[in-house]
Parts: sequence; structure tokens; C-alpha cells
Amino acid sequence: MMNSRTLDRLASPSHWAEVVFDFVYVLVQHIIIWLFKPPPPPGPDYPKNPKGRIAVIGAGLTGVSSAAHAIAHGFDVVIYEQGDTVGGIWAHVNKTSGLQLNSLLYRFHPAVLWSCSFPHRDEILKEIRRIWKEYQLEPRTRLNTPVTSVKRVPGTGERERLQDDPAGSRSRWIINDGEDGEFDAVVVTVGTCGEPLRVDFPGLRSSARDASEEDTSDGGKHGGEQEGEMFEGEVIHSSELDNAQLEGKHVLVIGSGASGVEAVETALDKGATGCTMIARDDKWIIPRNIVLDTLIAAQPFGREMPLSCVWERTVAWWNYRAAPELVPARRGLFEGTPVVNDEFVRLVGSGRCGYVRGDVERFGRGGVRVRVRGREDGPGEGKEEREYDGDVVVLATGFKKPALSFFKDDLFPEGYDRPNLYLQNFSTEDWSVLMTNSAYQNAIGTVHIGIYMRILLVFLMDPDARPTPKDMKLWVDVIRFVKRGARGGALSFFTYMELTIWLLLFHVFRLDRLKWMFFIMQGWGVYPAEYKEARRASACT
Repeated sequence: MMNSRTLDRLASPSHWAEVVFDFVYVLVQHIIIWLFKPPPPPGPDYPKNPKGRIAVIGAGLTGVSSAAHAIAHGFDVVIYEQGDTVGGIWAHVNKTSGLQLNSLLYRFHPAVLWSCSFPHRDEILKEIRRIWKEYQLEPRTRLNTPVTSVKRVPGTGERERLQDDPAGSRSRWIINDGEDGEFDAVVVTVGTCGEPLRVDFPGLRSSARDASEEDTSDGGKHGGEQEGEMFEGEVIHSSELDNAQLEGKHVLVIGSGASGVEAVETALDKGATGCTMIARDDKWIIPRNIVLDTLIAAQPFGREMPLSCVWERTVAWWNYRAAPELVPARRGLFEGTPVVNDEFVRLVGSGRCGYVRGDVERFGRGGVRVRVRGREDGPGEGKEEREYDGDVVVLATGFKKPALSFFKDDLFPEGYDRPNLYLQNFSTEDWSVLMTNSAYQNAIGTVHIGIYMRILLVFLMDPDARPTPKDMKLWVDVIRFVKRGARGGALSFFTYMELTIWLLLFHVFRLDRLKWMFFIMQGWGVYPAEYKEARRASACT
């Protein structure tokens, strides 16, 4: 027999509303899969007659998705991964880490099927690996293979011909020692998060910082050689919270971004008595509401505008009522990537987490000394010093930006390096180098992995669609002119609607590309004949 709690739950309108929502949520995803999922190759030996060969650097979410799109449309791929598993940054974060956007807005591949609106690490990794296997990418992945060299095959991609006649000569590429042969294109999907970044704060021991920062060639003192008191508690990076013992302890969180907010929630869930966040700069925190988040991402200008205050007041009313003093005063909503969270502001408002605007001066035995500033003040403008006690320090200081030193050709000249690339993702010197999610800095929305991959495939299939370096640099210059005065630079921030406009104009300004529009935007129309024949033969046996 059912107990009273079960009966109460079945009688609850909210329970049935949740059931209906979950059903509709899964139904919508199945419709998306039916409409847009490209069929995988019929077996590991396909394609037998590839349209081209593409090297993908990085086996994270973006790399696996890019490779899956390429092989589905008849291109052979090889994925290079320096680690021993696929998943990228998601294989190295806490199990409590999850998507910052509603999963309907973060479908990294059309075949993805999420179980909830904001899935966590394990489900994300499960979907990455499922697609990796379904699209026959496992035998095409070189694990434990760092890329140290990417160079053009001599005699290909001559700059003079690329400049004047992009259809005449295109580049071929060799990865490392060339063991896997030549490639027609290179897709760099190393992302923007590399190794954990551990800031060298005075008073923290060397074990709490990167070994790379132990170099004392600048004459500074590090680690145990520092003068003054040293912090005696545990110091961990925000990516190392899974095994942290925090019960009964007060946690100092250094950093106010998404990893800092997540660190506060994780620490309190693990039994911490309280948290204090030291925020060098304020970040906007928007609610986990798919309607509001979509409307914000639909702002087409990709910068602060006179009416941006309407959205800022809406978010302040919606999400900051528990602690209105947290509303950023110096940063606009459309000037940086917001944090997506429903709980953090309430945790501050209830007193479970303290929020301190200020700059870390140094750590002592049992806490940190901070130069505190007001809501209107900027970093470095604080005048009053205060001490904050803590048992554990969590460095929510982000990750290092992966280097591109493996490129042996000058593909990113001054003024046209990350993020100032063609369509924000293609090298302006050579269209066959795509940097999906590796040039990203700030945005409201996501880069559409499939669309960018299909643009590259069109360039490979149709010489007339290819841009010259001059055309690509002109695009960057036009965006700079249109968004002149934007905080951080024209391409350091974009919205999903702005990205959509870029992609539509990509077709409109070159009418010879219109024939590819449904393929680029929806993935329809290019399916290898050998795949069809293999499936037909399989169905008949």
C-alpha cells in the first residue's frame, strides 16, 4: 500500500505540473532529434570515399560534436586529445558542475537527449561519450597525443593565391610528425579553459599554486620563502571540491564568477558552517528561466544600448530581491557573461554567505586581509582594510587560456588574433583553420558548433564560396566599426541573436552561398550516397 507521503505527492498539483513539463520537455527534444539529427555512418569503415580529411584538436564537447557533424556528411576525421579520455573540461570539473544555460538552449549536437533542464557533469559526459561512439569516432581518436606541431604542407596555401584566388590553392596540413597523413582542414576545439589558474596571493604556500609560478627569476619570493604569516588551513582550487572535507568549517571563496557561485553552493551542501565570497568585480546573475534567458539572448546588438536598463531592472527585480545590494553598479548586463543561478542571491540574503567587494591584500594564519570597497568603486579603489576568518580557501580564479603555440604558420597576425577572427571563429589568414569555441571570451548564448562546422564543410566542397583573407579581415573591421566603443572590444562579447545575424548576412552578402543555406543552418541536404546504399543493403538482408 502507498504511504501517506506518496498519496500527498500524487494529490499535489505541482507534482502533476512537473510530470507534464517533463513529458513535453522530452517530446520537444525528440522532435528536434527527428528534424535535425544527421544519421551516423553505417559502420566504422565509412566513409570509404571521403569528401576530405579534417583534423580535430581536442576531444571535449566541441571536438566530439564537430567530428560527428563532419563524418555524418562524408568527411573523414582524426581527433587528437592530450588526455586519456574524452570530455574535455567536463572530465576535470566537480560532479556538481552543470550547464549555465537551459539544456534546450545548449544542445551541443542534435542527437543529444537531456533528462532535465540543467544537467550536471556526469550526464553531460555520458552524452558526449554516447555521441562519440554512435558516430564511429572511437577508432578515430588519438588519446594521450598532445599536438605539438600544425604546419602547412610545403607548396600549399600560398598566400598570394589565397589572397587573390581562394579557389586556386588551398592549404594542406600535417599534424605532429605526419603519421596520420595530410588534412584538408584543422578544427581547434581546445576551448578557453585549460589548466586551473591559481593566483599567487601573498600568504599562501607553494602547494596551493601552479608549479609554473614557482619560478623566482623576477626576484619575488614564493611559497615557504615568503615573509610574514602563512595561511594554515587547506587551499584548493574550485575544480577540486569533490573530495574536500568542509563539514563544520567556514570557507573563503576567492572569485565571484560561475565557479565561485558554484563553490559556495557546494561548500554549504557539504556541511560548511558558512562562506565568505571575496569579489574583485561584480557579475550579473540571471535566473534559470528559459523564457527570460532566451529574451535576453535575443538582444541583437551585442553591447550595452540605451534600453539595456530595461533588462537590467527586470533581472534586478526578478533575481535580486533577497539581496538588492548585489546588483552590479559598474557593469552592464551586456558587457560580460552572466552567471545563471537561482540560489546564490538568497544564500547571501539569508546570511549563509557573506559577499565582500574588495582586493586581497594577503593571507594570514587563519584568514585573509581585504581592501574593501563600495558598490560604486572599481578594483583597486578600496580604502578600508578588514580581516575575514576562514578554515578553508577555495580559489575560484578560473582556468588558464590554452595556448596555440602548435601552429607553425602566422595565422593570427596582430589585430586579428583571438577573438578578432572571421565570424569570430575562422583565422583571417586561412579559412581552413576553424577555432570553434576556442576564441570565445564573453557571451549570452552559445556558439553553434554544427553551423560553424558546416560552413567549413561548404568551403571544402565549394571553391566559389570561400572567402579571401582580405574579405575576412574586412568583416572583422566592419564589426569593429559597428560596435566601436563596446567595452572590451567589438568581438569580446556577443549575444545569440547577434551571432544569428552574422550567419544570415554570411549568406545574404554572397548570393552564391544561398544554395547552401539549408545545409548550413539546418544540416539538411548533404548525405553521402555510400551511406544510403549501405543502409539500403542492410535493410534488405
